[in-house]
Amino acid sequence: MRVIAGSARGRKLKTLEGMDVRPTTDKVKEAVFSSIQFDVPNANVLDLFSGSGQMGIEALSRGASQVTFVDRASRALSVTRENLTALGFLPQAQLHLTEASAFLQSTALMFDIAILDPPYRKGILEHILPLLASHMCENGIVICEHETGLNMPKEIVSLSLQKQRKYGAITISTYVCRKDEA
Repeated sequence: MRVIAGSARGRKLKTLEGMDVRPTTDKVKEAVFSSIQFDVPNANVLDLFSGSGQMGIEALSRGASQVTFVDRASRALSVTRENLTALGFLPQAQLHLTEASAFLQSTALMFDIAILDPPYRKGILEHILPLLASHMCENGIVICEHETGLNMPKEIVSLSLQKQRKYGAITISTYVCRKDEA
């Protein structure tokens, strides 16, 4: 796993080991960041279900001002911290060891971009997206990575589905926050 573009381009990242680990492929990561490349500079980004932190680190490499990493696994956040430290991005990061829903219910932070890659086939997105909506800035972008075949709603509170792209077994659903329409 490596950083694809930006100030840390080409740098290798530590990864988590195990059968339950499903890192985002370079192809999918490149597609996601190509679609939001002009929104990332100076953005406040949420990497929910962050794992090793590769998506948030990619955002920092491409100019995000701050990334909040949230994961319930201490070993995941430990690897994220190591990656951030190695790349010099730790000062621009907040790490939270907690469940995603608990974080969203307790934080007052607002985000320009949120990247969600929860465990598949557990109904997590349907539960998390309504909680996330109130933490998104106007015109904020929510990127959801999920299994192909999951029927995502067109509207969730103030989030409106803008596009979906399939990459084999993975689909990326992109929502935009429209507070005035909620």
